[in-house]
Amino acid sequence: MESSNEVGIDREHMHAVTISREYGSGGGEVAARLAAALNWRLVDHEAVIQVARELSISVTDAEAQDEYAESLGMRLLNGLSLMQPPMSSSMHVIPLTDTQMYHETMRNVIIRALASDPVVLVGRGSQMLLKGRRDTLHVRVVAPLEQRIMYVMQREKLSRDNAQARIHYKDSGRDRYLSMQYRQHPSDPLLYDLVINTAVLGLDDAVALIQVALKQKAQHLRVPTSQLGPGTGLAPYPGYSEDFTMPPDQESTQAK
Repeated sequence: MESSNEVGIDREHMHAVTISREYGSGGGEVAARLAAALNWRLVDHEAVIQVARELSISVTDAEAQDEYAESLGMRLLNGLSLMQPPMSSSMHVIPLTDTQMYHETMRNVIIRALASDPVVLVGRGSQMLLKGRRDTLHVRVVAPLEQRIMYVMQREKLSRDNAQARIHYKDSGRDRYLSMQYRQHPSDPLLYDLVINTAVLGLDDAVALIQVALKQKAQHLRVPTSQLGPGTGLAPYPGYSEDFTMPPDQESTQAK
C-alpha cells in the first residue's frame, strides 16, 4: 500500500479524515488500513480509553456511553429511577449530566488529537465537529444489511439473530447520538465528501478511493469556495436561453 508521500498528499495542509460507518460495513477496518497506509494516527477506541482516564471511570463504563444516546423513553425512565430506589440491583443508571460530560470530554479529546499529527478519526460525531474545516476529508462507509449481518457473524462469532440485533442496537445508538448532539442524521450524504458502498468494493479498494479523494481535496484547498462546485468551468447547455417558460400543459396545471 502506498504511503501518503507516494500518493502526493499535502500533509502540511490536510490534517484529518473522518470515517462514519454503518455497523458491519467494515468502516472501522477501512479506517485502520487507511491510517497505516498514510502513516497517520488512528483515533478510534483509544479515544474511549483516554476519556475513561480523564473522567476517572472504567473503560467498560466509557464504552457503554461511546457513540450512544438513550431514547426519550429510556431517559425518562432513568430520570424516574434517580428519584426513587431502583427496581432491580442489576439496573445500572447513568445520569444524563454524566452522559453530557462524557460527550464533552470526547470532543475535547478529538480536538487535542488534531493539534499534533494528521489523524484518521472514527465516528464520535467527528464529521460534524470538524464540518467547517476544509483540511479534513469526510467519508461514510455503508453496505447492504445482509452483508453487514454476515460481517458481524464472522468477526464477532455471533448467531444471525444476535448479529442483526447488534447492528440495530449500534446503528440506533449512533443515529440518536448525532441527532441529539448535532441535530443531524449520519445517513445525510451532504455531510460527506465521499460515500463508499463496500457491497462490491473490497476494503483495500475503499482505502485506495479515500487516498485519491484526499489527494484531490488537498489540491483544491487554496481555491476560493466561490469557485468550487459542479458548475465550475462548465459552459451553458447549447440552445438554452435566460428566459424560462413552462410548457403549456404545466402552465394550465399551475393555474388550477
